[in-house]
Amino acid sequence: MRPGVLTVGAVRAAALLLGLAALGATLHDGLDEPGNALAFGALVALGELARRGAAPGEREPAPLAAAGALAYALLGESAGSPTSHGALQTVAVVTAAGLAGTVPRLARGRGRGPGPDHLARRVLTVGFAALCFQPLHTSGAVARHLGEGPPYALFLGLLLVLTALCDAVLAALLLRARTGFPYGSLLRDELRALLGIGSAVCATGAVMALGVAAAGLWALPVLAVPLLLTQVSYRRYEAVRTVNRQTIASLARATEVAGCTPPGHAHRVAALSAAVGRELGLSGAELTVLEHAALMHDIGQLSLVDPVEGGATALLPAEEQRRIALLGGEVVRRTGVPPAVAVIVERQADPYREQPLPARIVRTVNAYDDLTGVAADAGRGTGVGGGPGAALDALERLRLGTARDHHPDVVEGLARVLARGGAAGMTPVLPG
Repeated sequence: MRPGVLTVGAVRAAALLLGLAALGATLHDGLDEPGNALAFGALVALGELARRGAAPGEREPAPLAAAGALAYALLGESAGSPTSHGALQTVAVVTAAGLAGTVPRLARGRGRGPGPDHLARRVLTVGFAALCFQPLHTSGAVARHLGEGPPYALFLGLLLVLTALCDAVLAALLLRARTGFPYGSLLRDELRALLGIGSAVCATGAVMALGVAAAGLWALPVLAVPLLLTQVSYRRYEAVRTVNRQTIASLARATEVAGCTPPGHAHRVAALSAAVGRELGLSGAELTVLEHAALMHDIGQLSLVDPVEGGATALLPAEEQRRIALLGGEVVRRTGVPPAVAVIVERQADPYREQPLPARIVRTVNAYDDLTGVAADAGRGTGVGGGPGAALDALERLRLGTARDHHPDVVEGLARVLARGGAAGMTPVLPG
């Protein structure tokens, strides 16, 4: 069994055991403060119902549910009266509310559903926060040493930071297990995300806990509104980004429709470029720019009078490659995409010592796809993902070109990605 499968299974099993233990203990001992449990459980369930369909690897598709769960884990008082629900009841309520908000979505078939990994992360991170806070609160240690002033608020903030770090470590671990990408770059992505929606979730969770402590449960709906509005605004922003991605994908297909490049070439290059970019430490916005440039890297061929045979620009003389790249950059600049995308398209044919890393990646991955396609046509393989023969031949030619055309680190990064299975959905094309 692969280590990634074992890692995912271990995380899910840990969350399942914790959730079952919490539900069993709560059923055995009874529900403390049912009003608080019902209010926070309803908030978590509402947040799950209002969530958007999560893409693979999406960090927090249900921020309202996450903030409500954290607030319940760090709740020490309600309208001035100490609470006593404890860590296990916190986990039980969050687990039950998460399932209550998930089942109706699955029944209606809305989106892709949260999935086991999302629920496992929620249970484990909330369990971590509750186990750090509730025993200290119940024993009176928090009240004796911190009181109710700024030190108490700082203590909550520290616990939220530790909880967010725990969630980031878990998220990166699960992504590493599913994709095989380097753990360091995945963790950096997750930590950077804490400055965005992660910080909003943590801040709202802390304010909810403090607001309910001072004003009671009436504070919950008031404090939930800003994050709910943020969630709605983010969904609209995501819709705009989706339209932009679809526009770029349509432009990328223009070269295929015109017969300039083989079917699927642009998307293969984009997928492999993104995987190699992650392998070499790119993340976040850099990967987005790289993927867009890879999709549009051949668009300059639309300006040619005589199309390139098979669309294989990697086999052309250097000056012709550079001319096509400059034509492509000119076209890309007229589409309204970020200028950084056009720069990569323009510089993909330069000597690699003069190129930025994304342009090096696009150049090498494009050459790999061109070479494997030529090998397939010649009967020495079956194209990308079709067997080790064409891939090994192509990589050998790329290694021979590291004196001028291809950066050695990019070629070796591509080899590692291919040995692991390439981009998402590919099967390994090289010996492991």
